[in-house]
Amino acid sequence: MKNKKKILLLILLAVACGISLNTFASGHEATPAYPNFGLPRLEEMMFLVLQIGIIIFAAKLGGVVATFLKMPSILGELAAGILIGPWCLGGIGFGDGFFKYGLFHGAALKAMNAVADGSAQAMFGTCAGNGTMFAATSPALYGIATLASIILLFLSGLETNLKMFLKYSFVGSMVGIGGVVVSFLLGDLCAVYFLPQYFDSFKCLAEMPLGKAMMESAPLYMGIMSTATSVGITARILSERKKMDSEEGVTIMAGAVIDDVLGLIVLAIGNGIIAAAAVAAEKGTVATAGVNWAEIGMVALKAFGVWLGGTLIGVILARKISWLLKLVKDPKVIGTLAFGLSMIVAGFFESMGLAMIIGAYVMGLALSRTDLKHLIMENLLSVYTFLVPIFFCVMGMMVDIKALCSEKVLVFGAIYTVIAIIAKIVGCAIPSLFCGFTPIGSLRIGMGMVPRGEVALIIAGLGLSKGYLSSEIFGIGILMTLVTTVVAPPGLVGLFAINKKGVKKQKESMTGSRIVTFDLEKRDIAELMLDKLVQQFRMDGCFTCLLSAENHIWHISMDSLEITLSLNGTKIEIECTPEEEAIVLQAWTEVLSQMNELAATLAKPIEDNKRVIKETLINMEASEDSKKKNILNKILSNYIMLPSLKVSSKNELFEKMVHSIMLAHSKDIKDKQAILDSVLQREAAMPTGLDNGIAVPHGRTNAVNEIYGAIALIDNSKSPNGAISDYETIDHSMLQVVILTIAPETSSTSFLQLMSSICKIFHNKENIDNLLKCTSSQQMRSFFKHVK
Repeated sequence: MKNKKKILLLILLAVACGISLNTFASGHEATPAYPNFGLPRLEEMMFLVLQIGIIIFAAKLGGVVATFLKMPSILGELAAGILIGPWCLGGIGFGDGFFKYGLFHGAALKAMNAVADGSAQAMFGTCAGNGTMFAATSPALYGIATLASIILLFLSGLETNLKMFLKYSFVGSMVGIGGVVVSFLLGDLCAVYFLPQYFDSFKCLAEMPLGKAMMESAPLYMGIMSTATSVGITARILSERKKMDSEEGVTIMAGAVIDDVLGLIVLAIGNGIIAAAAVAAEKGTVATAGVNWAEIGMVALKAFGVWLGGTLIGVILARKISWLLKLVKDPKVIGTLAFGLSMIVAGFFESMGLAMIIGAYVMGLALSRTDLKHLIMENLLSVYTFLVPIFFCVMGMMVDIKALCSEKVLVFGAIYTVIAIIAKIVGCAIPSLFCGFTPIGSLRIGMGMVPRGEVALIIAGLGLSKGYLSSEIFGIGILMTLVTTVVAPPGLVGLFAINKKGVKKQKESMTGSRIVTFDLEKRDIAELMLDKLVQQFRMDGCFTCLLSAENHIWHISMDSLEITLSLNGTKIEIECTPEEEAIVLQAWTEVLSQMNELAATLAKPIEDNKRVIKETLINMEASEDSKKKNILNKILSNYIMLPSLKVSSKNELFEKMVHSIMLAHSKDIKDKQAILDSVLQREAAMPTGLDNGIAVPHGRTNAVNEIYGAIALIDNSKSPNGAISDYETIDHSMLQVVILTIAPETSSTSFLQLMSSICKIFHNKENIDNLLKCTSSQQMRSFFKHVK
């Protein structure tokens, strides 16, 4: 069977490679080799190695400086690229140059007129013999930057939280669509009206009809560039202000996901419009018929169809792809193959007239809901860390700093940047006003969507490489990205500092959030515990999304569970609702137990003759086999219902409930003391009282081979302040309902899923009241069977 799987995998890979090669071979004419300017091939490779080495050092140092200044690292990487680019330090001459050919473009390069056919190659940039720069980077270096853009968008697709997208799809869609539409229109119109005033090469735009002028390549790409949103920068601010799960925070996060998807669709359609216009120009129809809307519409429809079709096919086949990748077994190979698939899909999308980054994003999106998501991300992290700074640095190298410093470029860049900021605020704020937000809440959402980032830079680089944008317009795009990234954080902080509600009517699901804080006194221990906690949630089937690597901000979700984890100095801060707090404490207890076991194992050789290590925490392990819809009813079939239980202390409560379980399952359970001890040990490690008089004591022991339990309604009729005074609840309420659970050491049912179901039921006060009305075990079972 294993051999058959291996043979099937090899056949499928061979067929895929054959189809890919045939597609690209038939779809493109052969491209002539790039001239080597008289350099031996080995020397070309030497230049490439030197280029990459210098770029890595410059990008990393720039990122460190930006982080020190409390700014996003990508700003430092862009600035480093501008600094080492051929238009900045390239003006410095070095005599005969470095390795004979010159380190930078400048006096040294001009002295190389005698090389080969009158051309020469600098360390960064390619020049003619007269010193005129005609390419900022070599094809090899730009190819590496393109590869970096593919992995950047592939991992962005993997990190996309489709659950959040669907859960907040309506308000998020309105915000995302509004931001994209207004930003695109204003960005395009800004180019149409102002480019002719400042640049002679665009005078023709003023003579065209408005519709045709808006379809020209430069205005189109300037509109597309302004649609992007960088969610990472906003996520950091939201986390620092403890607003990640606020109405504004959730809407911004959901809107940013939709914004990125729509931005890529607009890019695909924009490329289709440019291609259609080129076809119409070749046929000679433009001069007589103006804008050929039919041709443009067909190509744009094809672009949208390929994107949507590719996304649907990817999502449908995601589990099949995951199954094929799992046949390899080796996690590193799986990550490599997944990245290879993303490049194949990227190339296919490019051959269909769409950008490669769209294909990479679609592949990441398809795999984002598979169980290989985190494995792929972890194994590609080192590749990402190496390549992505190179991409941003190369983008900075393409900025002609001398042209950017000219008056006309700065004036037009300022106009375009201001319009880009206003467009996002207006486009996102107005829809949110009609979705229940106040003016201040709408402004917060709009400001949160202002910063541009990676996608905007990729789009700008794509437009430059295709010849749709001049180096001056490309520099203006970079300037807009830098300014919006810098001004958005203080603006967002200032708006949240205004002590006013962001919504007209507070939603129940958003109220009562708490910050659970664990101070571990040492930063390295806090980082280790945070990583272990994320792994624990992941093992229990939760969807984990890294929002900010620099600030260790994680978003955890599973069904109705929505939790935010962050690291603040030596403190781990967990933002959650009251009903989710028990789940957080349970996960924390699991991690503490693992760490205690690890410490005990490491200390055993030394402590064996000194003391006996005392077990402090009991693990409650669970798997992901049962679905949430059926888990409650399945497990509760082994639970005993105890209406009107009369007890006066916590120990008496546990004694009676365990005794009831033993009586009902006497054939399967023999060791009562082992069960009782497991419950008492767990209670000593961490109290299990929740809000609204609910308690969920539990224990794990080999005395049982499946989950058993009891649910008791406490009789407080003769004790107005509560019959059990030594059972502490979170809100100090009187104990009313106790759900006691006993699970085996190797439980096959996810305890977190069970806790999630119970917490969801008892978060509703009406459900608690209805349960307390039950006077018999039959009524209690009926309640759990029909409760929503």
